Amino acid sequence: MEVKINREIREYTEAVFFGLSLRQIIFSACALAVAVAGFFLLKPMLGTETTSWICILAAAPFAALGFVKYNGMTAEQFVIAWFKSEFLIPKKLTFHSTNTYYEIMKPSIEKKQKEEKSR
Repeated sequence: MEVKINREIREYTEAVFFGLSLRQIIFSACALAVAVAGFFLLKPMLGTETTSWICILAAAPFAALGFVKYNGMTAEQFVIAWFKSEFLIPKKLTFHSTNTYYEIMKPSIEKKQKEEKSR
């Protein structure tokens, strides 16, 4: 017996604060920390306007990681899967064709070839 479950129910995440999940809040906090640290470190050297654009560019990847899903995996799960597939368990896949018909008929083909040689 198969029970069908709606996709919305399977993808349910509990909202903790402002409708964000805990994971999204953590990555948003990381983005905020990167932006604030970048602002205070770069403002004396570059000025306010340039520093603000650099802070936005530096914080954007951290903010995006909290919301991105790829093939049903979160960003951390994707990075772990990518690292495993590329470095821990690299495989060189090679293709070897097999002629199934030839393999099945091989005994009779060899038998006929031997008969022809004996003639």
